[in-house]
Amino acid sequence: MPSLPAQGRDKSAGPRIRIPTARAVVDCGVYVDGIRLPGKYTHQAALAEVRRRGRGFVWVGLLAPDEGQMESVAETFGLHELMVEDAVHAHQRPKLERYDDILFLVLRTVNYVPHDSVATASEIVETGEIMAFVGADYVVTVRHGDHSGLANVRRSLEENQERLVLGPYAVLHAVADHVVDTYLEVTQAIEHDVDGMEEAVFSPRNTVAVEHIYLLKREIVELRKSVNPLSNPLLRLTQSPGNPVPKEVRRYFRDVLDHHTTVAERIAEYDEVLSSLVDAALAKIAVQQNTDMRKISAWVAIAAVPTMIAGIYGMNFDNMPELHWQYGYHLVVAFIVSVTVGLFVTFRRNNWL
Repeated sequence: MPSLPAQGRDKSAGPRIRIPTARAVVDCGVYVDGIRLPGKYTHQAALAEVRRRGRGFVWVGLLAPDEGQMESVAETFGLHELMVEDAVHAHQRPKLERYDDILFLVLRTVNYVPHDSVATASEIVETGEIMAFVGADYVVTVRHGDHSGLANVRRSLEENQERLVLGPYAVLHAVADHVVDTYLEVTQAIEHDVDGMEEAVFSPRNTVAVEHIYLLKREIVELRKSVNPLSNPLLRLTQSPGNPVPKEVRRYFRDVLDHHTTVAERIAEYDEVLSSLVDAALAKIAVQQNTDMRKISAWVAIAAVPTMIAGIYGMNFDNMPELHWQYGYHLVVAFIVSVTVGLFVTFRRNNWL
């Protein structure tokens, strides 16, 4: 990269400080015959140990690495520069790519944000990312987001030696299975919000702001964008031709695909329900507006009677009927009262008031 000319360089900016890769490494383990070797390893030392033994694999977990940290990992494991760019900048759609003998899987993670009511919530679903780079003797996972931890996944795998013996692709399955299981949990939690919103909309004396339905629908759309694109990568991982994933692991991926299909169907159902609720809420608002207009029109009609009569007798003509009667005023007032009372009773009977 060419240096800036002296006049264009920020004099106040000091030299770029390179943050050690170890700062981004959450955990690094060496697994041989399904058992984690004791001791702590750097990612370089871990890969060297595996290749010295000629068996086993390395699992390196990174949290939001910067460009320099990711380049160090890429140099050790031979990752393509495009992979590095995706891992650093994130915000990728779920996808599966293959670079020679390396599989690159992007997963969108979701987390349900607890709240007392949709009316008071500003966010219901938060998202993050997990990226997995899988080679013959290593798997590198990169996480973005505070809720996307994989410590429990690693612990569960380390307790299951038979699964770890299957190699790095067993870790890839465990990560994908964990993410999809989280999808199931989030959709189950959102179901309570959708049911509550549906009950509120159809309650006769309850007014629901359409904005609250729009908020929930927006979160469902965000969830759908995170979940649905993963179906194609999972399907490719279950197929046989040209697939580096061992047959034993492909069977587990089929189960993940089934769960993902269930989640996708739930999301589609929630989306349809919320669309119906929007229509119902708008119809309810229209009915309420019609009711209000009837009440306003009824009161206007009642007020028009004394206004009209008072306007007629306020024209100040000398030759007007009943103008000089002794009881003319009382007669007019009685007529006004009787007509307005008659209109009020009529409107009340017809439920306009």
